[in-house]
Amino acid sequence: MRVFLCEKPSQGKDIARVLGASQRGNGCYSGSGLVVTWCIGHLIEAAPPEAYGEQYKHWSIDQLPILPARWRVEVKPKTATQFKTVQQLLAKATELVIATDADREGEMIAREIVELCGYRGPIQRLWLSALNDASIRKALGALKPSAETLPLYYSALARSRADWLIGMNLSRLFTVLGRQAGYDGVLSVGRVQTPTLRLVVERDREIARFVSVPFWAVEVALAHAGQRFMANWTPPPGCTDDAGRCLQQSVAQQAAERLRSAGQAQVLSVETERMREGPPLPFDLGTLQEVCSKQLGLDVQETLDIAQALYETHKATTYPRSDSGYLPESMLVEVPAVLDAVLATDPTLRPLMERLDRAQRSRAWNDGKVTAHHGIIPTLEPAKLSAMNEKELAVYRLIRAHYLAQFLPHHEFDRTVAQLACGGQQLQAIGKQVVVSGWRQVLAEPKAQDTDSEPQRSQVLPALREGLTCQVGQVDLKALKTLPPKPYTQGELVAAMKGVAKLVTDPRLKQKLKDTTGIGTEATRANVIGGLLARGYLVKKGRAIRASDAAFTLIDTVPPAIADPCTTAVWEQALDMIEAGTLTLDTFIEKQSAWVVQLVQQYRGATLAMKLPPSPACPQCGAPMRQRSGKSGAFWSCSRYPDCKGTQPVESSPGKRGTPRKRSTAKAP
Repeated sequence: MRVFLCEKPSQGKDIARVLGASQRGNGCYSGSGLVVTWCIGHLIEAAPPEAYGEQYKHWSIDQLPILPARWRVEVKPKTATQFKTVQQLLAKATELVIATDADREGEMIAREIVELCGYRGPIQRLWLSALNDASIRKALGALKPSAETLPLYYSALARSRADWLIGMNLSRLFTVLGRQAGYDGVLSVGRVQTPTLRLVVERDREIARFVSVPFWAVEVALAHAGQRFMANWTPPPGCTDDAGRCLQQSVAQQAAERLRSAGQAQVLSVETERMREGPPLPFDLGTLQEVCSKQLGLDVQETLDIAQALYETHKATTYPRSDSGYLPESMLVEVPAVLDAVLATDPTLRPLMERLDRAQRSRAWNDGKVTAHHGIIPTLEPAKLSAMNEKELAVYRLIRAHYLAQFLPHHEFDRTVAQLACGGQQLQAIGKQVVVSGWRQVLAEPKAQDTDSEPQRSQVLPALREGLTCQVGQVDLKALKTLPPKPYTQGELVAAMKGVAKLVTDPRLKQKLKDTTGIGTEATRANVIGGLLARGYLVKKGRAIRASDAAFTLIDTVPPAIADPCTTAVWEQALDMIEAGTLTLDTFIEKQSAWVVQLVQQYRGATLAMKLPPSPACPQCGAPMRQRSGKSGAFWSCSRYPDCKGTQPVESSPGKRGTPRKRSTAKAP
């Protein structure tokens, strides 16, 4: 019997339909000589420390480090029934086809079950990039041998075990040390979550340290041949900062007075440059999350859930957890089918479709830049827009637009810079004239960002040439001030996690980081941010996210290397090496174990100097409150519970925006 093992029931249903396995069973579909079954995410999880000995139920530094000699896994209680179904089917199987998600975690979900169940028969891998029927049939005709994707399992296993070693040992270590110092809470440490948290903590500290500096600008309304345009005063040397801003009010005031009395400005020079911009690549997941956060106000997890629904439920787009925006050159032959499917999905696009050059090959098609996955694009078959909700439709349209942009001309515009003299002062006017709209037909130009309270303006200049005179209209003297960095949004934090190399000064390490995925992976970053929010380390403030007091406490407490983004990025590089077969799982775990041992020994007798923010008083009885966690996240609860049931949100507690929540896999005594 041939068994297909999928990751989710919806995937199992889609694959079973194509295979003709129409008979529904208990946790499976069956057909002639084959069965399609599924997991429900991970059916198996790493065993907690107490599974290795009763002594580990109580948190104590004396018991650290905990280094399993033989790693154990446990069946998750919530999905034990489905595991039993899979186990029984594998016992009867003569051949297995792994059909879980085509990534590192998908490989682990299947392989950990194969190991636990002791299946030793032949294995093949179904590698899907889309769940529409045509893509499933194509993948079924090109099954991969088991050995080709087995290194993905070792890489995922290395990630899981390294996370366990660091999370279990260091969370216990610093929680106990924190309690000795009077901190009532769990200091949860993670290989990815702690460096991510540090990014937010450092941004918030940069904002807090920022000292605003006043500066002055002069904006002048000019006119020539009946056309009005704006120019900006160029301050003379000696009164500006490094950014060219005038720091002396008297100089700006004097300039404004001279400009007002001049009446005319003379053009000194005009330079025009033709600019050509190619279309942006199709989306990878991180870029999609960043754009959806900025343009649609979506949380990163919400974007991932929507992209997953477009892939699984609507069959409208390809596999979402991709770390590459490039497309394999072999997919060029599918362009007509994809474009026809897009038009069938939305017939209102016909006028645009007629302007597409279907033979055009943009930079997106590049085999050398494609990883295990390609960019997120529409599928080969029509989808139903009426079945999508408003947010799904908005995300689908973004994905569609980035694909259609590949078949439109470059966006071309003339950028003109005019230098003028007026009343002994220098003025500069900048204009932009669109020549070829190109791919901007499907992707609107993003709104210009304000810089230090000065909005950026796009304008078309009149026909200017050297020696012409322009009439001076209104002259505005503006008192401005430098602005602090903005807090991270979730999308910007994802971008910072991906682009952590920008924050590194060491040239050798910087280059290494450019070659890795940064902090976390496309599949895990949303979960990391969500976990930090749930534990109370991060707090939402509108679209922004800020670090809680507990976050500052944690980052100041743990060893610098744990919170250093460079460390986890180098670890991700090691996982890539395992995937490539140039580093073994055992070697990696030995190094991580040795590092954990070193840290435990270093901090075993340490006394932490911790800033302890006060707990709020219960609004009902006045007793101190303790932080607890519920379905909606962290909250304050009276320490006299259940006698007193007073609560209040973490965000509203005076002087404190939150403390860490306990992790379900690392229970405090």
